[in-house]
Amino acid sequence: MSMTVSHRCWAEVDLSALRENLAWIRHRVGPTVKIITVVKADAYGHGLKPIAALLMQSGTDIFGVANLTEAQAIRSVGKGWPILMLGPCLPDEVYAAVRDDVMPTISNLEEAEVFSETGLSMKKRIRVHVKVDTGMGRVGAPTEGAADLVEKIKDSRGLSFEGIYTHFSSVEDDPKLSARQLKIFAGVLDEIPSNNLLVHANNSGGLLFEPQGIFNAVRPGLLVFGIIPPAQRRMSSALRRHVRPALSWKCRVGLVKDIAKGTSLSYGQTFKAPKKMRVATITAGYGDGYLRAGSNRAEVLIGGRRCRVLGRVTMDQMIVDISRVPTARAGDEVVLIGKQRDEEIAAIELAMWFGTVPWEVLTAITYRVPRIYIGGQAS
Repeated sequence: MSMTVSHRCWAEVDLSALRENLAWIRHRVGPTVKIITVVKADAYGHGLKPIAALLMQSGTDIFGVANLTEAQAIRSVGKGWPILMLGPCLPDEVYAAVRDDVMPTISNLEEAEVFSETGLSMKKRIRVHVKVDTGMGRVGAPTEGAADLVEKIKDSRGLSFEGIYTHFSSVEDDPKLSARQLKIFAGVLDEIPSNNLLVHANNSGGLLFEPQGIFNAVRPGLLVFGIIPPAQRRMSSALRRHVRPALSWKCRVGLVKDIAKGTSLSYGQTFKAPKKMRVATITAGYGDGYLRAGSNRAEVLIGGRRCRVLGRVTMDQMIVDISRVPTARAGDEVVLIGKQRDEEIAAIELAMWFGTVPWEVLTAITYRVPRIYIGGQAS
C-alpha cells in the first residue's frame, strides 16, 4: 500500500490574492501609469519564477530586480519584458547586463561611461535609468550633479536615457521628510526635460501615503504580496482591506506530550514549566527561516487557538504550549503565518515578535520550505 508523504513545513502562495492586489494597485494609479513590480529576493520569498509568470499575465509593465541572477530568472520565464536593475551593477556584470537587455541604474559618470563603451562595442544602445539621491544615502546621483549627469548620458551614443527616479527613506513614518524628498526630486526634474521619460518615486509605502509621488510610474513591492508596510502614519482601515496576504506558512505537530511542573524545555533551559502542561513539538525551526528571536515570545495557531513558543527555537523544531488545545495530535496543521478558523497571525505580527520587519520575515523563509501554489496556474 502506497501513502502520500505530506510536507513537514511549507508555504502556500495564493495566486488569486496576487492578481487582486495588482488589480487594486492598477485601479489606484490609473491606466496610464506604468507599474514596475519589484520582485527582489525570490519575489519576497514567494518564488520568483512562478510569480513572474503570474505577473506577466496580470498586467505588470516592468520588473524591478536587485541583481542579474534575478533578471536572468525572469528572462527564462518570458522574453522581452523590461527589467530594471535597482542596485549598482558590478564591473564584471556589465557585459551580461547589456547582453541580456537589463536596464541598469546609473548613479555617476563612471557607470555611464562603462555602459556606453560596452554598448558601443556590442553595437547596442542601452536603456538606462538615473537614480537621484534625495535622502536615502545608498545609491543615486547627488542632487546638485544629477542634471549634468543626465546631459552627459543624453549626449552618449551608447546610452538611451529612459527614466529617472528616487527612493523614500522613511515614507511610512515621517511625512515631513518624504515631502522634502519629493520637493528636492521635483527641483531636479525642473532642470531636466522629462518628455517620454519614466519618472518614479513611490514604493509600496509611497503608494499608501504620498499620492504626489505617483508621477507616471510606481514601484510596488511588499504591497503586491498583500502586506501593508508597518507605519507610524495613520491609515484608514478601509485601505487595509484592499489587499490581502498571498503567503501562508505552515508546519505540523510532530509530537504531543504532558510535562510536569519544573520541566526545562529546549537549549539553555530558558523555559521551565510553572505547572503541569501539555506541549507539542512542531516541525519548523530556524533552518526553515523561523528566527530564534521568536523564542519564548512568538505564537502559532493549532486547532484555531494561539499557542506560545516555549524555550529556544532550534534548527528543525520548536516546542509550543497546547494546554488549551486538548484535541491536538501528531500530524495536525500548525500555522506560522496565516489564518486558521477565526484566528490569524500576520507577517507583521511575527515580525514584531522577531524584532524586525515583515520584509525580513518573508525573505528569511529558506529554500527547504516548498512553495505550494493555489488559486491559479503558475509555471
